Amino acid sequence: MRERAAAVPEFVLVLLVLLPLVFGLVQLGLVLHVRTTLTAAASEGARSGSPLGAGPHEAEVRTRHLIQATLADRFARDVSAEPVVIDGVPAMTVTVEAEVPALGVAGPAVPLSVSAHAIRQEEP
Repeated sequence: MRERAAAVPEFVLVLLVLLPLVFGLVQLGLVLHVRTTLTAAASEGARSGSPLGAGPHEAEVRTRHLIQATLADRFARDVSAEPVVIDGVPAMTVTVEAEVPALGVAGPAVPLSVSAHAIRQEEP
């Protein structure tokens, strides 16, 4: 049997299966990295807005600064902070909403929404 020229078609068939798998793993890694970074920034922002005398403005500014320093400015567009009460305990909540484009460039985006809480200090 002749199998001398079978390498090229086999390579193409394997590539058709392998490339989408690799690109999918890269996209998953990118989304998880951005989500983890946004969560860390929101947590730090909530902690900076919770001391006595601080408020939502400080939490938003700190969160935006951390996101812009670690990712890109486009991820820091929709940051909100507000004081809330969770189970009778005063807290600061920071929410970040962003979109991660496909493979880090353009195309359909994956929406992300992360939030973090920190217990607020209040005067006795």
